[in-house]
Amino acid sequence: MFRWLKRIVSVCCRPLSRYVGLSSGVVVGEDYPVLWHRDLMKHSCGEFSFAMAQANQVCLDYGHVEQGREGTFVGVYDGHSRLDASRFACDNLSRHLITLARENGTIDEEVLNNAFAATEDGFLSIVEREFHGDPGIASTGCCCLVGVIWKRRLYVANLGDSRAVLGHIGRFNRILAEQLTNDHHVRIKEVRDELRALHPDNPNIMSRVRGTWHVNGIKQVTRAIGDAFLKKPEFALGAEPLTGAVIRADPSVSSRNLQPCDRFVIFASAGLWDLLSNEEAVQIVHTYPREGIARRLVLLAMNVAARARKKYYDLMNHDKHVRRALHDDITVVVIFIDHEKLNDELTVPGMSVQGFVDTHRPSHFNIEQEVATESGVTETEPTETESSETEHTEIVPTETESSETESTETELTETV
Repeated sequence: MFRWLKRIVSVCCRPLSRYVGLSSGVVVGEDYPVLWHRDLMKHSCGEFSFAMAQANQVCLDYGHVEQGREGTFVGVYDGHSRLDASRFACDNLSRHLITLARENGTIDEEVLNNAFAATEDGFLSIVEREFHGDPGIASTGCCCLVGVIWKRRLYVANLGDSRAVLGHIGRFNRILAEQLTNDHHVRIKEVRDELRALHPDNPNIMSRVRGTWHVNGIKQVTRAIGDAFLKKPEFALGAEPLTGAVIRADPSVSSRNLQPCDRFVIFASAGLWDLLSNEEAVQIVHTYPREGIARRLVLLAMNVAARARKKYYDLMNHDKHVRRALHDDITVVVIFIDHEKLNDELTVPGMSVQGFVDTHRPSHFNIEQEVATESGVTETEPTETESSETEHTEIVPTETESSETESTETELTETV
């Protein structure tokens, strides 16, 4: 059934070796500086592969893997308009999650919801503080996708159209794709119907722009961190007066016990899913070696985009401004699940890995140990003002909002 796909992958990927080496490690070299990757690293219960490709003049995606002693955290933050919101979410969401988990002594769906809420509140406070000097900050937002593996359980939460897809073994030993997240995107009829039901007094809540559905004629995702101008009237930026927030920040959250048939999870921004289906991506990960598999997915997606524009061979020579017309920023993290390691202690030092950053910091994913050793003395966490909020006064050139590509609707596995 997948013979045609294997042939396409083989044909697409072979010529790319002339541009990007297939060795392990980091590649940010002069030949292809818009690609960053970690081909294979260890995490708490297996290995992971991580890659990013920049298309915008300034990369609006942020990616983050926290490989701690007790578990693994994955964050994919797909920014739009500017990078303020995605950078803030990358700096703060995992910190809020760990702080809340330590306070509760566990990770659960409520902790995930509260971590998203704290991140949203923190970013909106920055918007309120800086709006008069920088009104454009009210239009920046980001889709957020978070995955956590802790105590043999997988937790997934998302806002927007980034996606987590599980590869697991089904009948007849076939690899199957199962989407773990909901796409909060107005190409999906159920999402449009939900939005209209929440705003019965606003007949213009949905409109078609150049043949594509948009929220208030502006956005295509219905949930995101930021986008304050579609949440609070005081940040409306001259748009139609708001009768209520039209973009939400409450995530879809799900969890499942990891099963022996589960092999890996692909966490990726919409830049990948606009170009590859769930089934194609899962089949590729299942077929090829682990090492460099995230990079293989990124390169294959880029070539799908280039071939559609008949620019296959000179894609690598396009500058960032031209590349954005071909594809979006792409972030991919593939988490492999080795079940014999689920109960083992991490055998390598825990560390935090961020895309396009070639230095690592120690991981703070040590929830239970902190609870056990505090003995009434609570570790002091930096406040948002002390940590990353003060860094957000930097003015970043505004980017055009990431365009959305119509794609086939996928049956969702969890309800909102």
